[in-house]
Amino acid sequence: MSTKTIVGMIVAVELDAVIRKYGEKLVKIPHRAFDIHSIDEPDRRLIIVNSGAGEIASAAAAQLLISEFHADMIVNFGVVGGLTPEMKVAKLCVVESVVHYDFDASDFRGCPKCQYSGYDSIYIPTDERLLSEAVRVNPMLKKVVCASGDKFIGSNEAKRALHTEFNADICEMEAAGIVLTVNRNGVPCLLIKAVSDAMDGGAEEFAREIDRCALICLDTLDTVIRSLFSAES
Repeated sequence: MSTKTIVGMIVAVELDAVIRKYGEKLVKIPHRAFDIHSIDEPDRRLIIVNSGAGEIASAAAAQLLISEFHADMIVNFGVVGGLTPEMKVAKLCVVESVVHYDFDASDFRGCPKCQYSGYDSIYIPTDERLLSEAVRVNPMLKKVVCASGDKFIGSNEAKRALHTEFNADICEMEAAGIVLTVNRNGVPCLLIKAVSDAMDGGAEEFAREIDRCALICLDTLDTVIRSLFSAES
């Protein structure tokens, strides 16, 4: 008897999009720490964890999915800030690498700011196979560098500074926690994002666009996941 593949999905603040898309398919899983739902398909089981915002929360959710639910892969969708003129509202992208811009152990380790032990640079890579499959399914997906940290970046000046220092295309608050955790566990991950606030946008644009852009992003991720399983069957 074949075993279903377990796909773990981490959702920070976009749970409304999940509810709108999957509706009655969602089955609530009681848990002491997180809001968790599942969806059973013939070839896979999707476990959706609403982590909340921030690196610590997202890392905890990723480890939970791996340790308790034995996830075979981790996916994440969400809205992000755009750091370049190309990253306009509703622009879809797939994360190729992440820089944790507010991590700094350089004073005592003698390494560059943002660089973690075990990595050759400040850029933390995602899974190449899943990245390639996502772009194959949707060639409009832009491969991006994601600047990730525990701060909402709303001003044009702060966004420009992140791009200038790290050559990043987007910014958000969960990717570093997710990618660091899954890489340490040897589990592949795929992060698809949609811009909710452009370079000149901020909190108001984010609030206005989050629901629309989150659903666009989730629709794209869902299509990629289904393509993955179709190709393997």
